[in-house]
Amino acid sequence: MEYTFAGLPLHVLLVHAVIVLTPLVGLSLVVIAAWPAARRVLWIPVLVAAALLLPLGLVTIEAGEWLQARVPAAPLIAEHTTQGEDIVPWLWALLVVAVLVAAWAVVEGLAARRATDAAPRRPSRAIRIAVGVVLTVAAVAVTVGATWTIVRIGESGSRAVWEGSYSDVPLDR
Repeated sequence: MEYTFAGLPLHVLLVHAVIVLTPLVGLSLVVIAAWPAARRVLWIPVLVAAALLLPLGLVTIEAGEWLQARVPAAPLIAEHTTQGEDIVPWLWALLVVAVLVAAWAVVEGLAARRATDAAPRRPSRAIRIAVGVVLTVAAVAVTVGATWTIVRIGESGSRAVWEGSYSDVPLDR
């Protein structure tokens, strides 16, 4: 498969989307895990974003491997390529947490619809708080891990591209 768009390697375009969307999806998960009102409204868009982020990350990795085969071998590029795979478990973890938060939103929504004044069927306040805390802690942990991994990968990619190819002072032209 050809991984180019408008003459540019697709990796250099897709990587920016992954760099922006990974922390954004993570922060969105933290918000909807911690804030029930936001969860009721935003669980579907956040779930869809997490579900799309995984294949986007995988295509970005494939495009990076395609690009690596077309540039001269260099230790910094090899390091970046090796680190690029590290994001995959974190993308899966973001998706799993998004599915768990979505499932809890569905449970809460169904319980709210079935509840009547005479027979409230909502989970107890203690259960709602406990589940919210567990989901929030999971979302924070996965967001921090995914974001840190993206920063490490991006930093190694930046070094691979830019180290030794620019001047600390403006060049005379």
